[in-house]
Amino acid sequence: MKRSSKRSGPVIDESLAADLIARPDAFGDTYLNDDYKELCRKMAKIICTTDSPVNSGKLAGWAAGVVHALGRVNFLTDPGTTPHLRSEEIARGFGVSMATMHAKARVLRESLGLMPFHPDWCLPALLEKNPLVWMLKVNGMIVDIRGTPREAQEVAYEKGLIPYIPADRKSASCG
Repeated sequence: MKRSSKRSGPVIDESLAADLIARPDAFGDTYLNDDYKELCRKMAKIICTTDSPVNSGKLAGWAAGVVHALGRVNFLTDPGTTPHLRSEEIARGFGVSMATMHAKARVLRESLGLMPFHPDWCLPALLEKNPLVWMLKVNGMIVDIRGTPREAQEVAYEKGLIPYIPADRKSASCG
């Protein structure tokens, strides 16, 4: 039997992704931090598939949409956060209208299932405060894994359910 040379899943359009990544990177150099820039790169790579809506429309609109969508996950428009930007500043920074930015961000939020504190799109600085990261079902009950013995945390970490072992962070910060 002959094997197919096609990859399973969507094919990433590398040149489109590179073009899209460059825009939030340049914007991020002025307005965002490295963690935001890294999440923008990750999202750009994921959304730049051959069958993606990103293939239609101007990249500036999609770039603004990426930043705005990630900003909604991580509270970028909240004046109490650092960095902090208003939606108008994001749209202006990419040279697009608010309507265009919001439309592109909505497509991204819906297609990626984004919500505030989304565990896959949360800034590292917010992970510890993010209840969605630490609440797991253990023996049929929802528990905050941070309050369980280290052994349970290790199992959750090894299964890829949590980003790090909380007990290690506590002992490192106490010493």
